[in-house]
Amino acid sequence: MNMNIKHLIDQADLAGIGAALKANPGLANEGLPFDNQNTTKAHPLHRICDGVFSGTYTDEEAVHIAQLFLSHGADVNGFGVSAGQDSPLVAASSLHADEVAMLYIRNGAVINHQGTHGGTALHWASWCGRPVVVKTLLSAGSEVNQLCIDFKATPLFWAVRGSKFGDPARLSDYGACIKLLLAHGADKTIPNKDGETVSDMLTEHDTLVRELLQ
Repeated sequence: MNMNIKHLIDQADLAGIGAALKANPGLANEGLPFDNQNTTKAHPLHRICDGVFSGTYTDEEAVHIAQLFLSHGADVNGFGVSAGQDSPLVAASSLHADEVAMLYIRNGAVINHQGTHGGTALHWASWCGRPVVVKTLLSAGSEVNQLCIDFKATPLFWAVRGSKFGDPARLSDYGACIKLLLAHGADKTIPNKDGETVSDMLTEHDTLVRELLQ
């Protein structure tokens, strides 16, 4: 049955998903594999974000799918908030599912949960250069200077690093994220576990970021 509803999700078949959830509400919180090859199970609200990232359906279509699951009892925090395990909100923030992330925030997702690498949703949205999500998370009370677990780095550190190693065509989005973080009190002097600050990462070529951090 899991693969059946996963197929319905992949097809963005709202009628089929609704019928399946009505017949068996427990499916709203039952783990789903990514596909037949990768059978590791994740919460349905996480798997919906995978579909956005892979281009299987649009972010807007994913919102409708997620709303169906939430209306049938899906837990917006997935399987709970164990440190190091991605919640649906962390997944949405790291998988470019901006509209889905904002849906989860509106539905009471734990904002400061630490997922993969101990990064919060704000860390991941910053790393991916998603200013709309960064703005929404900050407005919802995300901790702007929270350190991730593995690197002991702030969201600002992740945003600056993302600007250097992410998609160069989206540099302006990284700049927007950095400006938002600074406006909400991000401390550019906080070092990571190696004692480096965000300024230590910059070279003469990082003109935009250097100007923002002045």
